[in-house]
Amino acid sequence: MGLSGSRVLVMGLGVHGGGVGVARYLVGSGARVHVTDMQSPDRLGASIDALSDLPVGYTLGHHDTSDLDGIDFLVRNPGVPREAPFLLEAQRRGIPIYMEMTLFFLACPSWRIVAITGTKGKTTTTTLTGEIFRRAGRDTVVAGNLRVSALGQLSRITPTTDVILELSSFQLEGLDAIRTSPRTAAVTNLMVDHLNRYPDMASYMDAKRRIFMYQGSGDGLLLNRHDAYSEAFATTAPGRVEWFRPDDALVGFGEPGSTWGGSHNLANANCAAALARSSGIAEEAIAEAIRGFAGVPYRQEVVRVHRGVRYINDTAATTPDATVAALSSVSGPIVLLLGGADKGLDFTGLVASLADPRSRVTDIVLLEGSATDRLVASVGEGLVRGRHRAFPDAVAQASQLAGSGAAVLLSPGCASFGMFVNEFDRGDQFNALVHALD
Repeated sequence: MGLSGSRVLVMGLGVHGGGVGVARYLVGSGARVHVTDMQSPDRLGASIDALSDLPVGYTLGHHDTSDLDGIDFLVRNPGVPREAPFLLEAQRRGIPIYMEMTLFFLACPSWRIVAITGTKGKTTTTTLTGEIFRRAGRDTVVAGNLRVSALGQLSRITPTTDVILELSSFQLEGLDAIRTSPRTAAVTNLMVDHLNRYPDMASYMDAKRRIFMYQGSGDGLLLNRHDAYSEAFATTAPGRVEWFRPDDALVGFGEPGSTWGGSHNLANANCAAALARSSGIAEEAIAEAIRGFAGVPYRQEVVRVHRGVRYINDTAATTPDATVAALSSVSGPIVLLLGGADKGLDFTGLVASLADPRSRVTDIVLLEGSATDRLVASVGEGLVRGRHRAFPDAVAQASQLAGSGAAVLLSPGCASFGMFVNEFDRGDQFNALVHALD
């Protein structure tokens, strides 16, 4: 795909780094780039600063249809829904619409791409898979939906590089334009999610399906044997289907002294191990990598132990099911920081977990957001000790409620928009507040 001299409009600069990676790649390839984003310059300050050395134009705080005049194609940020009016206008004009993954798959010199998706566990699985491949001595690049632009890694990739990608449902939409799927794909699990973006579970699954739907007969798809939704994928996969068992014992997992455990992480480790085996990696390298793995930030990360209280950052738990998984993994009494923006998800499982007599949650401190009223209606007021619009106040109250031996667990079960830039901003603020406790 020749980019030199092309006029390209990037729709959605964003704050996760993907838009920055796209713009840098396009300019570096000789394209003339303009960025349009509905967010304000203040909100996008860090991303704009990251491009300050490049000749990039901007339309910020609104979209202007004149920016579509004369462009060769548009690159859509994954956060921009397909139904966005500005995007529909581009389609009406017949302008080609691509995404970061469209460009990456076209430009990547290696066919050895292992891509991982799923509702939960994909970041941990992707990161661990990369560690296993590196432990085996493979030239490995890890990128995708973990705030590492895949396009920014192209200069490191050779025809023999193993590329390990985490792909969200939003990113997978970009594969339609080139009708391409990775040679090796894995789905960690499927749960109801993102109903603020997709009208129903079937539509969400259709987006996930792109990770394998364009595969050939010799390509491979790895699925979770205990995941009911995965059965539907198995019957429609054009290539080879393999299964992993999420509860199989693994050498190196959960050994004494390990800070990384839980049934959900055992499932992640089994998925990563199965991917490694399918690529010919020896069991010794798999066990060594699992034994040395410390987990990933923002996912049940123990930030600090202060006055006998463990402060655990699980800000990546943006669904009720993810919060339930965290509650089953944390020992001792739990003060739970819960709530935030609504994604239209069902709280039934979370309510049942909190109502279970074996529940270790002693107190709930709520973060205000569009989901919080619905949470209170579902959970009830019994365990709720406060509702806060200011995050420092919420953390302070949780700290006061927790006694020695307890855990303050940030596992909101909801999205972050409104009070925070994103879930990582929420996690970073939590870490800073915890480290400031005296």
